[in-house]
Amino acid sequence: MPAPELISPRSTRVAAARRLAKRNFRGKDRLFLAEGPQAVREAAGHRSDGVATLSELFTTPEAAERYADIIDAAQEAGARIHLASEDVIADISTTVTPQGLVGVCRFVDSPFDEIVRSRPRLVAVLAHVRDPGNAGTVLRCADAAGADAVVFTDASVDLYNPKAVRASVGSHFHLPVAVGVPVETAIEQLKEAGVRVVAADGAGEDDLDDALDAGTMGGPTAWVFGNEAWGLPEETRALADAVVRVPIHGKAESLNLATAAAVCLYASARAQRTGGAR
Repeated sequence: MPAPELISPRSTRVAAARRLAKRNFRGKDRLFLAEGPQAVREAAGHRSDGVATLSELFTTPEAAERYADIIDAAQEAGARIHLASEDVIADISTTVTPQGLVGVCRFVDSPFDEIVRSRPRLVAVLAHVRDPGNAGTVLRCADAAGADAVVFTDASVDLYNPKAVRASVGSHFHLPVAVGVPVETAIEQLKEAGVRVVAADGAGEDDLDDALDAGTMGGPTAWVFGNEAWGLPEETRALADAVVRVPIHGKAESLNLATAAAVCLYASARAQRTGGAR
């Protein structure tokens, strides 16, 4: 194992990594930050078109010792390892309490037409989702439910926002994600691929429980999730094959976006596994 390179706070590598906290630099460099052991571990094991996703890893001596397996995986992936002080890690990190590992990763998004051609059975479409924490959590929920893909429309938050990356807890590296797709294009092309498009809306005409009982949720499905505050605009709801609400059986006023997305995605996943299509 070659000795890692010592890095000072004035290093050009530190400055290059630090600027990835800003979207314009992420887009220019096509690089983003993954922080913490879980995200870095997943990045180290990920490849896209034969190219390793993790290009650099900054680590404190303590973290390098604690997570020796991650350091080994990063080296096997060809990443350049930088041993850094806690001050340097704090300078790069976007978290209040850094965990001693910050990876620099290549973009991992997939072309939307490739996702459509793969004939997906379960897709999450984020339309007008602006909160990065919610976006990352929905991505994580889609991953956990076994979805085939996630689509971030052009009106949604940046997939590589540091808060979104943290909230996904490594799911950025698990399933295809398309970015920058107009919602109208996403819905139209998914429909053409034989995917039923269902808009999730608290005021939806159809009840999710009733739809499950009716056996209409077992086929290929794309769920469209809207803005945290005002949901989906009428023109987007009108494009969907159905507008479905998650029933509220208790006294809660509503569900937040990520919770509702988890309920919807798991409902479809179960219906598909049990052959609930008609």
